[in-house]
Amino acid sequence: MKADPLCIELTRGESIESIHFVDVAVVDSSGKEVVSFGDTDKAVLPRSAIKPIQALPLLETGAAEKFHLHEIEIALACSSHSGEKLHVEAIENWLSKIGCRPEDLQCGRHDPMNFNLVLDEIHSERTPRVTANNCSGKHTGFLTVMRHLEIDHENYLDPLHPLHADYVTPTLSEICHVDLSKQQPGIDGCGIPVWAVPINGLARGWAELNHKPSASSLFEAMKNQAFYVAGTDRICTEIISSTKGKAIVKTGAEGVFCAAIPEEQIGVALKVRDGASRAAAAALKWILGEHGVVDKKVSEPLTNHVGKHIGEIRVSLKQA
Repeated sequence: MKADPLCIELTRGESIESIHFVDVAVVDSSGKEVVSFGDTDKAVLPRSAIKPIQALPLLETGAAEKFHLHEIEIALACSSHSGEKLHVEAIENWLSKIGCRPEDLQCGRHDPMNFNLVLDEIHSERTPRVTANNCSGKHTGFLTVMRHLEIDHENYLDPLHPLHADYVTPTLSEICHVDLSKQQPGIDGCGIPVWAVPINGLARGWAELNHKPSASSLFEAMKNQAFYVAGTDRICTEIISSTKGKAIVKTGAEGVFCAAIPEEQIGVALKVRDGASRAAAAALKWILGEHGVVDKKVSEPLTNHVGKHIGEIRVSLKQA
C-alpha cells in the first residue's frame, strides 16, 4: 500500500483556500527510499529538473575542458535562468567562444520571467533575444558538445539526433535506472525530447550525482555561481546560496523539484499532482528542513501586494 502524499495547504485568513498533493521520494544511491510520500513509482516528466544530468556529457566528453569553460558557463548549462543582462551576456560570450551564433540555438524565444528585471532590454529590442530563453544555457552546452565531437548541429532537437541518441538520453537512462527504449518522448518547452521517469528513479539519479566525478564540477559550479542557475529572487538561487551548497537544487515545470544533499549522499525528487510550483517549493523546503539543511518550518507567511499578512502556505501531515 502506498503512503499518503504530502499535503500542502494554502490558507487565507482562517480558511483553507487550496490544497495540493505531492508525491515525494528521498533516495540513496543504492536506490533505497529513505523517505517517501505518495506514489513514488509514478512516472513523471521531469522537465528542467534534470538539466544537471543533461549537462553531464559536457564534462564527460571533454567538451568543457577543450573550450576552457568557466564555472559560470557550467552553471548556465544546468540553469533555467531569468534572462537578466548578466545571463544573456555570458551566453553570448560562450557562443562566441565555441564558434557559434545565437541563431544556432533552437530553443526559441519567450517572454521574460520577470519583466521588471529586464526593462532596459525590452525597451531597446522589439522581441526578447533567443539567448534570454531560460533554456539557452542548456542548449549552448549541447552546441558545445556537438562542436567538440564534430557532430552536425542541424536538427539537434530530434530525439534520433546523435546528441540525444548517443549521449543525453543514455546518460538519463543510466543514472536514473530507467529503460527508455520503448518510450516515445514528448517535446519540452524548449523543443528537446522529454522522457517520463519514475519519481524514485529521478531521486536516485540525483543521489548518484553525488558519486560521479564529473558531477562534482557541476555541483561546485552551481554552488559558486548560484545566480547563474536561476537569478534574482529565484528559489533555486536562494536555496543554493543560503545553504552554501549543502543543498543543490533544480526546479522543473509543472510542479517538479529535485535536489541533492551531498553530505548525506541522498537525492530528492517530488512532483505536485496539480502542477503548482508554489507547492513544490514549500514541499522541498520542508524536506530540506527535515534533513537539517534549512531552518525547519511547517509554514511560511503569505502577503498581498501591499505587504499585509493574509495567510500561509503550510505542510499538513494529516491524511490526504
